[in-house]
Amino acid sequence: MNTESVTFAGSGLDVGQKGAKSTKRANSAKSMKAVQATSEKETKTSKVSRSGRALKKHFKYLVPQYRLILIKEPGVKPTPITDPISFHHFVQPLAHYSEEHFIAFHLDVKFQVIGYHEVSKGTLSASLVHPREVFKAALLSNAYAIIVAHNHPSGSVVASREDIETTKQLIKAGKIMGVEVVDHCIVTSESMNSLRETEPHLWDA
Repeated sequence: MNTESVTFAGSGLDVGQKGAKSTKRANSAKSMKAVQATSEKETKTSKVSRSGRALKKHFKYLVPQYRLILIKEPGVKPTPITDPISFHHFVQPLAHYSEEHFIAFHLDVKFQVIGYHEVSKGTLSASLVHPREVFKAALLSNAYAIIVAHNHPSGSVVASREDIETTKQLIKAGKIMGVEVVDHCIVTSESMNSLRETEPHLWDA
């Protein structure tokens, strides 16, 4: 018994040392596996990231992007429009211009005037109007309907052939755009002509 014990001790192979070395090798193997798994995960993530960037590149437009911002200036509280008379004071500035101005007044769902947009400013006898320009600002302001108005510096409130054709175009475009054209008013320094009253057939087409 003594001889075996000495031999074992003399060999230098302590049981505690053997256990420590075995544990160390096991931990080392686990660490290597963990590192390998992490590396594989990073590789997959990198591939997904590159794939995502490539996909995003395919959905990127080649031209600049426009962002529209609507700026509303301070004004009076919205006022409901019930007839041409209640609208008359809104168009008073038009009565004093020496050249034609075409204005679009924007209305909400309660037919309250919430703002206006100067569509065009022309010469002594005409102003250039296109439905695109009339409805662009109306759509941006979420207008439910519009009333358009322009002045006749000549002093006559009689609608010209161009006024009638413009009104027809706007009514037709409004139906397509979902923005009703309630009226088209011609303004002078003396009076105002509501085409909805004098030319009602334009809205029956």
